[in-house]
Amino acid sequence: MGSEVYQAQVLRAFFDTITGTDRNLTRIYMCVISLAKLRGEDPEKLRFLMEQMRASKEKRELSIDILDYMAGVANSLEPWAGQSAFGITSPVKSEDFGGISMDSF
Repeated sequence: MGSEVYQAQVLRAFFDTITGTDRNLTRIYMCVISLAKLRGEDPEKLRFLMEQMRASKEKRELSIDILDYMAGVANSLEPWAGQSAFGITSPVKSEDFGGISMDSF
């Protein structure tokens, strides 16, 4: 149960990093690897992610496979975990949070 909240917090840090002004590749790397370890990914998946991060560093552009992995993880988490990562604790606030997200689309 607590693991999903940690995963959501790492995802938040990842998306904050890639959308912010300081797109530090080391910070992105740490988010991806930390999340993979929290999820208990198999060694082949971990190796693939590390190779994609190396390729991203060489090309100076984030691999679409990394973005796909992180978006897939975000999609697989329970909504309450994501809301907890953003500090939403009460049901009233979570309804407002969902409404704001839908309105922004």
